[in-house]
Amino acid sequence: MPKIAPVLLLTLLACLVPLRWCEAAVTFRSNEGWSIDGDDSHDAGSAALQMAYAEQLEARGDDTGAYKAYKVVVKRYGLSLLAPKAQYKTGQLLQRHHDNDKAFDAYNAYVTKYPQGGDFDAVVEQMFKIGKLFLDGEKKKMLGVPVGSSMSRAQTMFETIGKSAPFSKYAALAQFNVGQALEKQGKYPEAMKAYQIVVTKYAGDAIAADALYQVGYVQLRNYREGSYNRADAAKAREAFEDFINRYPSSEKVAQAKENMKSLETGSAKSTLEVARFYDKTKQYRAAVIYYNDVIKSQPGSPESEIAKSRIEELKQQVGEDALRAGPERTETGARAAQRRKLQAKVDTASRPDYVGPPVVVPEEKIVAGPGKPKLRTSPDHLGPMPAVEPPLPETLPATPDPTLPKPPL
Repeated sequence: MPKIAPVLLLTLLACLVPLRWCEAAVTFRSNEGWSIDGDDSHDAGSAALQMAYAEQLEARGDDTGAYKAYKVVVKRYGLSLLAPKAQYKTGQLLQRHHDNDKAFDAYNAYVTKYPQGGDFDAVVEQMFKIGKLFLDGEKKKMLGVPVGSSMSRAQTMFETIGKSAPFSKYAALAQFNVGQALEKQGKYPEAMKAYQIVVTKYAGDAIAADALYQVGYVQLRNYREGSYNRADAAKAREAFEDFINRYPSSEKVAQAKENMKSLETGSAKSTLEVARFYDKTKQYRAAVIYYNDVIKSQPGSPESEIAKSRIEELKQQVGEDALRAGPERTETGARAAQRRKLQAKVDTASRPDYVGPPVVVPEEKIVAGPGKPKLRTSPDHLGPMPAVEPPLPETLPATPDPTLPKPPL
């Protein structure tokens, strides 16, 4: 009996082994080939058969079937040597059918999972090309319909390239294009930061010169398109000067110099416009301040001559005292209420459907403050003199007054 027990045990184990494999069904799918459900092994031979099947489908023109078959290789045999090639193929098939948005994600999966893959550089190149398409206006598709902002998607794509392939030959160009996408979205501060990263991080790359020029150019656009901040103009000028000093042989040096000239002229023109605004609204003191600013900043320019001429006209019109800068009168509560009431009347009369008498704006009465005291020019203007005190006694009395206290001994 003891000898029979080991034999029975071995027989039982032998029967259980095939039963374990019978639990998983062997199936054939038209788009995937033969597979074992539940099999998570990474058999190179199975991967090779599946890869061959996918290539056959692609050769026959069945791109949909080939795409699914390649996906099986990646999913079930992701550790095999054929998995990177299959992942690359999925991106190529999506790109072939103009689904560039998904193709980019497929390529990004390649560089993330297989950074040592043989097609790494080719994949990054395709990612860059797709990003460039979106930068040029191609939109993301949803159910085959173009939707969404292409610039924001382009920005994300180039940022992804910079993170996934920071040492590739496209890294500097990708960062530069991040700035381009932000600039096209009107996000000027963010665009300047993106360009500055190129200048700092990729100083040895040829694109660094263009990035530094763009820093000045975007600052110039920000100044011209609404900020009118002198600080922005100064920063743009500094960026162009830095560009000219660093890259004197660049073909954009001439344009940078022209931009600097336009900054000087544009600054004077904008200041002159501000002066004219205050002049038109009869705020003459403020107008003269800005006219003088034009004269100081651009001596000899046409704008400065216009400012000088207008200042002389205002002196003749309202007098120099009215133009002299000084503290403004404090507006009392009654005066503020009167001003608001008058403004309401003017607003009502300016409506196109207003029917009624015109609003007469009363002239503001200027109450002169107390004048300077007048000097006394004659004896008649002197006040009464103080009373004359009696003279002091010339001699002391012979005997002291007994009522006075005696001095201490």
